[in-house]
Amino acid sequence: MHGMPDPLGGDGLFAVSTPKLDLRQAQALAAEVYGIDSRATVLSSERDQNFRLDGRDGGTYVLKVTHPAEDPGVTDFQTQAQLHLMRAQPALPVPGILPTRSGESIHWREVGAGGLRQAVRLITFLPGVPLYKVARSARQRQALGGALARFDQALAGFSHAHSNHRLLWDIQHVSQLRPLLALVEDGPRRALATQFLDHYEQATAQRVAGLRRQVIHNDLNAYNVLVDEHDTERVTAILDFGDMVEAPLVNDLAVACAYQLADAPDPLATALDCVRAYHRVLPLTEAEAGVLPDLIAARLLITVLITGWRARQHPENSAYILRNNALSWTGLHRLAALPRGQAEHTVLEAIGGEPENHHE
Repeated sequence: MHGMPDPLGGDGLFAVSTPKLDLRQAQALAAEVYGIDSRATVLSSERDQNFRLDGRDGGTYVLKVTHPAEDPGVTDFQTQAQLHLMRAQPALPVPGILPTRSGESIHWREVGAGGLRQAVRLITFLPGVPLYKVARSARQRQALGGALARFDQALAGFSHAHSNHRLLWDIQHVSQLRPLLALVEDGPRRALATQFLDHYEQATAQRVAGLRRQVIHNDLNAYNVLVDEHDTERVTAILDFGDMVEAPLVNDLAVACAYQLADAPDPLATALDCVRAYHRVLPLTEAEAGVLPDLIAARLLITVLITGWRARQHPENSAYILRNNALSWTGLHRLAALPRGQAEHTVLEAIGGEPENHHE
């Protein structure tokens, strides 16, 4: 989940300090609000607090406690989207939201003085291993593309007053990160990043302007996907709705592909498994497919700029913050080295006909 601070300015969402719940308080909250007697353990999170609850009833749950600085409207947007997914596509591998004892989807908890409130939600715990911990394969990438397409299909038609909230990691607003170029010290790297940002502003923005839009997940990285422990080519969960936003639909696929690139002369070789599977479930237009490589590059650019900046601000947490940084720079170098137009041609060719030997 990524908030909307001002690049190089105040970092409001992270700056507001709030008393953290301890395990005993989390257990008491779950008992009081949800009627669940459980044992709590901490799950890692950059900004919010997440607890795994093992209930005496044998059930396993996740208690999510948001940062009080998060806009309540945005919290409601994410929650309503999750409820919509549960109704529209019950078979989707997404966590379910469980109601409070009084039937609410969100419990608002008072925090200290000054009327600050934070949202508390209880969701079902889905089993699986995070994607970043297992070996990659073509069938796994196909499963990922198919799962994301079904996710996006289920969200088609969903709307909310806060679906256009401003988000730091939103490809649509990559221009807001221009001040962060100054923090890229290495000369060639800064030149590369500047080149990609200029290209987005001068060409890509215009190409996406007329494409279909809807609410998307917007953060399908390897930390937000779980796969079956015994069959790592089966997706068991799509997690973390903290970056959801209304955007061009193809942006969702671009974000997913940015984490599925090959460190090879053709960096898209592996990502195309994901693209073909997505296209089989939710067909892309030629315009969407054609602009996909530029959108993948824009997501890589966002990753290197934001993580580089945030690692300077929080050196004590830099290893976690920079976990996707090196791969993203590699992806940018690989894409920049391709002959002009080749990436676009590769994607269009990949979806041109039903490829052989591809079964989900």
